[in-house]
Amino acid sequence: MVRRIDVTGAGGVRLAAWDFADPPRAGEGDRAPGVLLLHGLMGRASHWAPTARRLSERHRTVALDQRGHGQSEKPPEGEYTREAYIDDAEAALEQLGLAPAVLVGHAMGALTAWQLAAKRPDLVRGLVICDMRASALGAASQREWENWFKTWPLPFASLADVRKWFGEEDPWVERPDPARGEFYAEVMTESEDGWRPVFEPAQMLKSRETWVYDAHWEELAQVRCPALVLRGLDGELGRAEAQEMVRVLPDGRYAELSDAGHFVHHEQPEAWHSAIGPFLAEIFAT
Repeated sequence: MVRRIDVTGAGGVRLAAWDFADPPRAGEGDRAPGVLLLHGLMGRASHWAPTARRLSERHRTVALDQRGHGQSEKPPEGEYTREAYIDDAEAALEQLGLAPAVLVGHAMGALTAWQLAAKRPDLVRGLVICDMRASALGAASQREWENWFKTWPLPFASLADVRKWFGEEDPWVERPDPARGEFYAEVMTESEDGWRPVFEPAQMLKSRETWVYDAHWEELAQVRCPALVLRGLDGELGRAEAQEMVRVLPDGRYAELSDAGHFVHHEQPEAWHSAIGPFLAEIFAT
């Protein structure tokens, strides 16, 4: 069973959280500690559904639609700063009674996870950092993203067209990538003239510009809980940087999955679970 729970984020923004545990029976209270799943830029909570269902067999598992994403609010003049994203995750942990929780983050969600762990170590029991760099990406990266959004052939006529473009025809795709096509198909919604993203590209750029110009090594070094740095062999986080992140973390671990790129948990779900399962078991056993 999946139930939606509304969370009030920073500045009163309404956030949609999805609890994959059965509701507690009278007198039992919520099971805690739990797991909070944080998607990456342009993602949504539903991307975590296979992971959440597996984890919910043993843990209370909640996936959060972050501000500007999924079914959470997208205020046109809202804050899309690092502080806002961190405060939202903090509010979710506290309002849902999950803490101390393990945070599992992909890309931007992983950055939010380790920044929150540095800020509020009392709320975070462990971290899974999936394919997120600690180094600054720079102004050129932001310009590339601005230009990339302009290449999207919006609106798409069908979800099949979405899958084909993002999985095969997108100039950023080096070889056919069905998992990538499925990722983007899930963040589209049907409008009067065709299929468009559920998010505003301008808000995604605004969110991204708050972290691409800065490095995040200092906050990484402040994380005190156990942390697993996980990357796909063909992902955006290189091996040397990932291993340096593990060295900087006071209690860092490393995992690498072959035949996987940036969308690790979509591309290799069984290998993904084999990598994070023992880590979670260790965390919850202590």
